[in-house]
Amino acid sequence: MKRSLLAAPYRWLLMLAAIACLVLGFIGIWLPGLPTTVFVLLAAWLAAKSSPRLANWLDNHSITGPMIHHWRTSRSVPRKAKYAATGGMTLSVVIMAITGMALWLIAALATFMLAVLIWLWLLPEPNPTSVK
Repeated sequence: MKRSLLAAPYRWLLMLAAIACLVLGFIGIWLPGLPTTVFVLLAAWLAAKSSPRLANWLDNHSITGPMIHHWRTSRSVPRKAKYAATGGMTLSVVIMAITGMALWLIAALATFMLAVLIWLWLLPEPNPTSVK
């Protein structure tokens, strides 16, 4: 009985986290430095654990659906998303430099972003015949 009492709050927490990740992902479309794909994929995972309805909506959405499909089927990221991530992170470093942020902090964040970009560019790109 205790298990069923905890299931509903746990499910709601996962669903709220999925929605929060989704909101951050959509903000990341316009805000440099905030990743879109990572938050969308995390939202999809959380939704699959908590809300079949939200998971289905994400899977069939025109923006999130292809990202999720490519990741689930081939752990791949389209070249367009790689270019967008590279541009966004580069713009973020430029903004940090212009605003006079501490050099050590810029270096640390730029190093982290570079590591993410290397990982991202090493991922395969989706097969053109597998486009959803």
